[in-house]
Amino acid sequence: MLRPQRPHVLGVDDGPFDKGVSRTVPLVGVTMEGPDLVEAVSVTEFPIDGEDVTDFLAGWIEQLRVKPALQGIFFGGITIAGLAVIDVHALSNRLDVPVVIVNRRKPGNERLIEALESAGLIHRRAILERTPPAQRVDGRIYAASAGGDHAAAASLVRATLGKSDLPEPLRLAHLIARAIVKGESRGRP
Repeated sequence: MLRPQRPHVLGVDDGPFDKGVSRTVPLVGVTMEGPDLVEAVSVTEFPIDGEDVTDFLAGWIEQLRVKPALQGIFFGGITIAGLAVIDVHALSNRLDVPVVIVNRRKPGNERLIEALESAGLIHRRAILERTPPAQRVDGRIYAASAGGDHAAAASLVRATLGKSDLPEPLRLAHLIARAIVKGESRGRP
């Protein structure tokens, strides 16, 4: 499937939190056209390690005014809000939009499985095992996608790269989520 050179993409990231202290964490969505035009910023919150994150995300994104224009959704990992594991296939199917997990390093699930086990959340391992494998994009980052093939996901990633190796919608969502919690953003220069 061909993607336009300036796709409308939503990047979603969570803010930092203190384990055992914080009860919820802010989730920030930044919608951009290409790598340089911010169209919308959305904010919600989710319980740390909460249940049913996929349904929550789908419901939140369905209500966004930008939803009809979305051509992809980026997350900076398979988990959000601590150990809430996103079912990328279910989310992509429900929203009818490709969902792409973007990482700077090749993801490995060993540490995540140990964390799920020690937190008593091992039932989430099944979601993790259904996650598509991550593949390199131009030797820079890794992307795993549902709702489209790797070539389409790589095209979306490339079309939204700007200042860093991360797609701009995801980079900005990260900065805003951190600023909400810490009062100031901090990212790699």
